[in-house]
Amino acid sequence: MLSVTHKKDARERLILAVDTATMEEARQLLDELHEYVGVFKIGLQLFTQYGPEILELFQSAERKIFLDCKFLDIPNTVAKACESATALGVSMFTVHAAGGKKMLTAAAEAVKTKSNQLGVQAPMILGVTVLTSMDESTLRNELKVASSVKEQVLNLAALCQQSGINGIVASPEEIVELRAKLGPAASIITPGVRPVWASADDQSRIMTPGEAITNGADYLVVGRPITKAKSPKEAAAKIVDEMQAALDA
Repeated sequence: MLSVTHKKDARERLILAVDTATMEEARQLLDELHEYVGVFKIGLQLFTQYGPEILELFQSAERKIFLDCKFLDIPNTVAKACESATALGVSMFTVHAAGGKKMLTAAAEAVKTKSNQLGVQAPMILGVTVLTSMDESTLRNELKVASSVKEQVLNLAALCQQSGINGIVASPEEIVELRAKLGPAASIITPGVRPVWASADDQSRIMTPGEAITNGADYLVVGRPITKAKSPKEAAAKIVDEMQAALDA
């Protein structure tokens, strides 16, 4: 499992969301940004199009991979998907915490068993709580969830921890409460990070990189502020510098 305990290199904490349309565009980002990025996140678009081949691109460059497919299904189906993700050699992957305790427990047990069988380091399972594109109105009026966004995030995060999953994906707004509730052993992965010079895009619950690190995030997921910048390398360097300053403060 990845660990950030006492880790002070901001580059190791920066996850780049590689949401490109083609493998060649992904290759260009890898070539340009590998010295600034610790983990490359491969999501539904690229993995659906290319499958394991896209992972091999980053593995051949000895880069860590975050597979973000957000598994959500019956426990047995998710357990099998988790076994496959473990066999693919990724460092992190996501499941939806809304799948419930049986599903989450099955995921954790499947990864432990499969990694032991293969003799490899177990990937970190990340429980996705409430998507950062959702706000209070979406949760209450569309999904009919009575809890507030923050209450729902904390409830689902606690469910993950009870099920053997200590990686949590949540927006910057919940970091402080999550750390207090889950303790230092939990790893908090934070999307919805936007520097002051970047657009919010479709993210509703956002924070700057420095603020997120200061508040207790372990890893930051950043996509468009880097990939859509005029100079992705310059944007990544600025974000790493901001993160490093927060770590060193």
